Amino acid sequence: MDKLQTYTLSVFTENRPGLLGRITIILTRRRLNIENINVSESEVKGVHRYTLAICTTRERAEKATAQIGKLVDVLKAFVHSESEVICLELALYKLGVTPVNRPAVEQVIRQHRAHLLDVNPEFMVVEKTGQRSETEQLRLDLEKYGVLEFSRSGQVTVTRPMKALRSYLAEMEAATA
Repeated sequence: MDKLQTYTLSVFTENRPGLLGRITIILTRRRLNIENINVSESEVKGVHRYTLAICTTRERAEKATAQIGKLVDVLKAFVHSESEVICLELALYKLGVTPVNRPAVEQVIRQHRAHLLDVNPEFMVVEKTGQRSETEQLRLDLEKYGVLEFSRSGQVTVTRPMKALRSYLAEMEAATA
C-alpha cells in the first residue's frame, strides 16, 4: 500500500463562479480532505491558479487531478510531490503587550525574523512569512505572551520542474486549431 503524503494540486482555470465548489466536490467524493487552499491570478491574464494541498497516496492524488482536469473551465491540472514545489505562507499574530513583556516579545520577533506591522499601547500585530514549520514555531514561542488572534494564509506555491503555463496553453491552442 502506498504511503500517505502531502501533494499539491495546481489547477489553472478560467475565472468562473462555482468552480471552486465543483473542485471540492470531486475531492469530497473521493474522501480527500483539503489541508490548504489558495486561489489567485496566475502569470497569464484571465487565468487563475488554485493551489490545493491534500494528504493521500500518489495514485489517489493523480486520479483526483485527472478528474478535476476534465471540468469545463479547467485549462490544466497538475499534481506535485513536496519535493517538486516551493511553498511559503503568511501568518499574522495579534499579541497583548504590556510594558513588562514588550522587550521579551520583541526579542522573540527578532529571533524569528518576523516583522511588526502595528504597535499600539494595548497590542501589536506581527507578520511572519516562511515555511509552515517556521510560522508554527513562532506561534508556539509567542503563546506564553498571549496570542489574541492568529491567522495563517494558504500556501503560496511555485513548482520546480514544470514548464511555463504559457507553453501548455500554446500547445492546447495548437491542438484545437
